[in-house]
Amino acid sequence: VPVAASSARSQCLFPPPMIDILVYLFENYHDFSAHPNHEALVRKLGAVGFDAKEIGEALDWLTELKESVWTLDQDSRSTRVLSEEESSKLGVDSHRFLLFLESAGITNGAQREIIIDRAMVIEDHPVPLPKFKVIVLMVLWSTHGTLDPLIIEELINEDDGLSRH
Repeated sequence: VPVAASSARSQCLFPPPMIDILVYLFENYHDFSAHPNHEALVRKLGAVGFDAKEIGEALDWLTELKESVWTLDQDSRSTRVLSEEESSKLGVDSHRFLLFLESAGITNGAQREIIIDRAMVIEDHPVPLPKFKVIVLMVLWSTHGTLDPLIIEELINEDDGLSRH
């Protein structure tokens, strides 16, 4: 059973512009912890043209991601059965993609749990695969120092309709 610091799901939503903010942060700050302090980052994102409310939601989502990275203990040999709510929320495409990532050794059990947790707080039902891929990217970015370029290309595919800055 995964152990998470906050078992209650956040009320933070995942509007489309939030995806753009997350992708922008990934593309401009290759090290998850290398971005400027909160106030400077808010100013920089605002200067680029992002809305203050969307910036706040994206940074809250990332803060919760960062906290979950350090508070989850998961045995990598575990088998995960999704709850009915999780299965419905992820949908078939995202669930299959998650299974693929773990079977290919791209993610481990702890990362899987963080991915599921972060997907559960977005408003889409089910989570569209392009948005799910951004969630996976953010989790891998926060737990790996460097990501394989082929993985990045799969997760940020222009055919998915994601903005690239």
